[in-house]
Amino acid sequence: MRSGHRLGREFAWLWGAYGSSALGTWLAFGAFPLIAIQALHAGPAQVAALSSVGALVGAAVAVPLGPWVEFRRKRPVLIGMDLVRFAALMTIPAAYALGVLFFVQLLLVSVIVATADITFRAASGAYLKTLLPAEDLLVANARFESTAWTTTVIGPPLGGAAIGLLGPVVTVAADAVSYLLSALGIRAAGGQEPRPERQQAARMRAGDLLDGWRYILADATLRPLFFNTALFNGLVMATDALLAVLMLGQLGFAPWEYGLAFAVPAVGGLFGSWLARPLVTRFGQHRVLVVAGTLRAIWPVGLVFLGPGTGGLLLVMGVEFGLIFCCGVFNPVYATYRLERTGPDRVARTLSAWTVTTRASAALLTAVWGMLGGLLGPHTAIGLVGVLLLATPLLLPRRRIPFRINRPPVTRPP
Repeated sequence: MRSGHRLGREFAWLWGAYGSSALGTWLAFGAFPLIAIQALHAGPAQVAALSSVGALVGAAVAVPLGPWVEFRRKRPVLIGMDLVRFAALMTIPAAYALGVLFFVQLLLVSVIVATADITFRAASGAYLKTLLPAEDLLVANARFESTAWTTTVIGPPLGGAAIGLLGPVVTVAADAVSYLLSALGIRAAGGQEPRPERQQAARMRAGDLLDGWRYILADATLRPLFFNTALFNGLVMATDALLAVLMLGQLGFAPWEYGLAFAVPAVGGLFGSWLARPLVTRFGQHRVLVVAGTLRAIWPVGLVFLGPGTGGLLLVMGVEFGLIFCCGVFNPVYATYRLERTGPDRVARTLSAWTVTTRASAALLTAVWGMLGGLLGPHTAIGLVGVLLLATPLLLPRRRIPFRINRPPVTRPP
């Protein structure tokens, strides 16, 4: 049995691949809107469509891929999704160099990348559950979480410098290369992965598309956690968009101050992810899940007091540090809890349904709060988000219910 600190060669390669792609994503953060504005002279509606429409369409396209992934070996799927993202992103610098880049291409690439990202997440969770014993899952998820926050700290400043020196198209190419490196790393991991056995008919039916949601809604602890994360993530994303308008517009913060306000607090995510396993060992998984999930909802309401100047900047950094620290504890515990509660033959479908829902809710709530911000003003809209977030802990699972592996399958046999 591998210890909690040595998770094996295959996981090491998977972890390295994750770090590579995460860093590439943050290096290219904001590159698509800049390309649309600077190279294609796109207006506000087109720029908004890159994030909202691309995410929504990508989520819809990814729906049938969850059942498709479930009954295939996960490592080839991971490699394939990395290569799809590499190829799609590389079309942008190629078209730009040839002078044939159009806005429709940016939109199509954003849809393809969003679809591949959701599919990759579903396959990676299922692959991780087969790769490691249950007692090592929290350690693995904590390492992914710490890597995510590390790349959040160093990626945007490096990406901003690269965009300033070389332009946004170069950072998109760097992001593409990061997916190629990820694919090579996962391939180098090697190992033998058994082919999943499908108990149902080999041909996919319409009912298969909803299996992930059926499974989630049928579980007494997954169901509230599902609604909690969809609502919490969507509202936080809506706040991020409003903060950008408020800080860079009405309050007159410089772009570097805005970047600093969110990059520095990401260190809190590192601390939180490092503490996740010791806290679970001492207090238990369910208690840490509920307490961290509750505490993370308290911080954003403080943003209603945001004002100009150094005091306002410190307020944002303090709120974001507290929020991110609590998320750093919550996220690996929640990801482990979700994997443990999901039967091995349902992981890809469940994670796909989960990610599709959270991405779609984030896009929809961002659009809704964008309109509310225009009607009520950013300050009032941010305050409304903070109040609603205070209610999200009510959706956390109140008690841990023993999980029965031998539950009957969700989908009826043909």
